[in-house]
Amino acid sequence: MKITEVEAIPFAIPYRKPLRFASGEVHAAEHVLVRVHTDDGVIGIAEAPPRPFTYGETQDGVVAVIRKLFAPRVVGLTLMQRETLHSRLSHTVGNPAAKAAIDMAVWDALGRTLDVQVTELLGGYTDRMRVCHMLGFDDPAAMVAETERMREQHGISTFKVKVGRRPVGLDIAVVRALRERFGDDIELYIDGNRGWTASESAAAMAQMADLGLLFAEELCPADDVLGRRWLVSRVGIPFIADESAPTPADVTREVLGGSATAVSIKTARTGFTVSQRVHHLAEGLGLEVVMGNQIDGQLGSICTVAFGAAYPLTSRRAGELSNFLDMSDDLLTEPLTIRDGELTIRSGAGLGVDIDPEKLVRYRQDN
Repeated sequence: MKITEVEAIPFAIPYRKPLRFASGEVHAAEHVLVRVHTDDGVIGIAEAPPRPFTYGETQDGVVAVIRKLFAPRVVGLTLMQRETLHSRLSHTVGNPAAKAAIDMAVWDALGRTLDVQVTELLGGYTDRMRVCHMLGFDDPAAMVAETERMREQHGISTFKVKVGRRPVGLDIAVVRALRERFGDDIELYIDGNRGWTASESAAAMAQMADLGLLFAEELCPADDVLGRRWLVSRVGIPFIADESAPTPADVTREVLGGSATAVSIKTARTGFTVSQRVHHLAEGLGLEVVMGNQIDGQLGSICTVAFGAAYPLTSRRAGELSNFLDMSDDLLTEPLTIRDGELTIRSGAGLGVDIDPEKLVRYRQDN
């Protein structure tokens, strides 16, 4: 079970429409496919979705750091030496998506080698998750129409609304329109991607106090330390730390410092190994948890399901699992399907999915 090679293959697949939110805009999934080869002929796979406006990673940077720094450090390790692998990758600061993809590809390779599902290796609690769909910036009528379509076509009943625009009233109007149209038939929460100030966030939350929101996520910048603590103390619903708290140490700081009361786990930035640490910490602290999305493709989404389905805490809430629906195509041989508002893990070993070689040739960027 020794690792013999780590590949980093850049690819790009256009979105059907641009995805817009407070921290940036995305027109194509410019991701990196990571493949970990072993001396037994097994190949584990994962996806690295760089987010330069959030973590500073780019597609070129992910490819370069894997090929030049990370691959030489992990080749020769066995699939069981995941802690050694984590330690060696930690010698380099940053690069969360690159590290996470290598980690998840190793877990996939281990599952394939042992003929066991990754979700069983992690915990094996259930085989599915409810799906939450993200609604990006648009006018109220368009977002109501998209919500209607997601309910009718996929049975989704939980929605995260991207907010953070100015004036604040633009986003309040959207959230109110959604609640007025669908009532209690849908669950709603908001994500500001750090777009508002603490005072703007407080004013917006006061105006939405009657809308029954589940959560508020990253409404204002984490480095506004006093403002954020002031805001969280006034918000009557769980306040999710997302990009401000990717590591266990960050979660500890944000929660104990009064800057958050819930946490988002994204396997795209913490893999399976560090995501376990975040999960166990959240469980010990009694925090609400949502499985987040880094605008993953289908491969990244099945990684999220594999982890989220492994534990009672992470499977309790709907996970952000539907962003791949906005992509014009994908790399998997058998596309994922959301049925009755749920996404189910695949029955095969590892992650249970494979890459279509023809599609990889079509979309890869290093030919």
